[in-house]
Amino acid sequence: MNPLTWAGAGFRRWWQARLRPTDFHQLTQRNVYILPTGPGLMLAATLLVLLLASINFQLNLGYALTFLLAGCSVVGMHMGHATLRGLHLQLVPPPAQFLDVAATLTVRIHNPSPRPRYGLGIALPSGTDWSWAEVPALGSAELKLNWVAPHRGMVTLPLLKAETRFPMGAFRVWTLWQPASTMWVYPRLEPSAPEWPAVQVGESGGAAVVARLAADAELDGLRGYRRGDAPKHIVWKKAAQAMETGSGALISRESRGTPTAEVWLDLANTGLADKEGRLSRLCTWVCRAESRGLRYGLRLPGRNIAAASGAEHQRQCLEALALC
Repeated sequence: MNPLTWAGAGFRRWWQARLRPTDFHQLTQRNVYILPTGPGLMLAATLLVLLLASINFQLNLGYALTFLLAGCSVVGMHMGHATLRGLHLQLVPPPAQFLDVAATLTVRIHNPSPRPRYGLGIALPSGTDWSWAEVPALGSAELKLNWVAPHRGMVTLPLLKAETRFPMGAFRVWTLWQPASTMWVYPRLEPSAPEWPAVQVGESGGAAVVARLAADAELDGLRGYRRGDAPKHIVWKKAAQAMETGSGALISRESRGTPTAEVWLDLANTGLADKEGRLSRLCTWVCRAESRGLRYGLRLPGRNIAAASGAEHQRQCLEALALC
């Protein structure tokens, strides 16, 4: 490795280690940095040439032009620094996402100052995908970034960079920000995953039932809500009436002509040898069973999740797969 590259990487790691993780980042003089850009260095070289030429040829207009441009550069440097200083950055924690699917990071920028801020950009450390905005006086703006997590499980959000080159582009003003939030990343979905094995074990633990539960099974009869009932089986009109009376009791429809059964999703029954492929197939089966309103359980090495249904049960199964 090039020694300069190695030294630069070590300096970045040291600098990032000093950043305190937080979802609210207030920009002050202590965390806003400024350096000249490439065009800014060219401007400085041009001013030096103009100054030497004016001294050599005793050009009064040359002095005036040189000092006018230098003054504009100094004013632009202060304006660029003031564009970031005083802003409040807040990260909206992103929802869980599947591996290889881009998550949306939302950053809210609040401007408590009575003057607008122009040319504000937010990007990942790579700096390849910028999102730009202008924040009005005493107003706010939202910027969104797409980010693909590197692995499954509980993932720390990446370092973010805010930058502006307003007004002249001669100076780069920036800050680095490490969010404190984390994000669940589930195994990747398998687009062409087959159906799970057709055998389903009844709730009573008796004989196996070799019939699948259809998503649009005919429904008849009413009963009290049971934990794990699919939302589409709840009688929402009666639920609204119950809330008006203050009882809060929920009523569910019961299937007619279809045996009550549990689908058990087992890592050993995926038919694949690769661990990531097996987790991907199980993840797809969990989402498929939930979309069909089935009761399903999950068998993993060292852990079994009892059969149920609903958003909370799906989340529990997907998190278990993400940590497997």
